[in-house]
Amino acid sequence: MKTEQHWSKPVGLLPNSRFPLLVHRGALPGGGEDAMTALFRSNGWLNNWRYPGVYTYPHFHSTTHECLGCAAGWMEVDLFGIGGIRVRIEACDVIVLPAGVSHAMVGQSDDIKMVGGYPDGRDWDNVQEAHLDKAGHREAVKRIMMLPIPSRDPATGEPMKEWIDAPSSVDAGLNDFRDSLG
Repeated sequence: MKTEQHWSKPVGLLPNSRFPLLVHRGALPGGGEDAMTALFRSNGWLNNWRYPGVYTYPHFHSTTHECLGCAAGWMEVDLFGIGGIRVRIEACDVIVLPAGVSHAMVGQSDDIKMVGGYPDGRDWDNVQEAHLDKAGHREAVKRIMMLPIPSRDPATGEPMKEWIDAPSSVDAGLNDFRDSLG
């Protein structure tokens, strides 16, 4: 398995994250919905769902981090908002999205099937920048900053070293952003 890290910063009202978004390539050889769900559950990522892709509009979650496993097919997803990146996810790949990271499916195969989950089965919300004002942004960011780092990676089962070792808000240059939350 190869792991990619993609870094983001706040863009407009999108908080994104100081933690890297992880893409585990080939995390589950053979894929499949049941196997992907079992992998996530075995690593403490619960409240699982199955869906033909993910939402096709930019959104983020402020109450939990999220993992997305491609059980079949492929999809392209735009990440981090305007000026962000586009990533193609294929069967057997797993994305680990920190809370606050904007994501939207922009292309997919006819047979796309995604499986999702949340650390410790946390409940998720659906925040869209298009419907967000400054007060809603401030509250969403405060919820995000209160979230713990999950105890295990949903694909590897190991501690989330990439997030544990991520720069602090100060070292990531986010002091002004934090101070603006008031």
